[in-house]
Amino acid sequence: MAIKNGCLKSGLIHHSDRGVQYASNEFRALLKANEIQCSMSRKGDCWDNAVAESFFHTLKVELIHGKTYNTRQEAKTAIFEYIEVFYNRQRRHSYLGYLSPDEYEKKNVA
Repeated sequence: MAIKNGCLKSGLIHHSDRGVQYASNEFRALLKANEIQCSMSRKGDCWDNAVAESFFHTLKVELIHGKTYNTRQEAKTAIFEYIEVFYNRQRRHSYLGYLSPDEYEKKNVA
């Protein structure tokens, strides 16, 4: 989405687990073409990408667990709204001084 919207910043790092979608040649080529550094955890070592692992845990606990989605599109919409509307703009993060990521970025860009 960041690539599509043209809002990439230099030095961008993509953190992920070892999922097949992130390890594929096609995805890695996309990162390289857009000068995005790939950061992937070692097999069996979630601490390599603790930030990414923490995010996915939070996503699963706060949105996914106990919820049934009738269609793939329904799940995609719910995940998009969670990330773009709630997680980035409203959810407070202790690591960011109890600011949302959006508030933190605005404060530190100014």
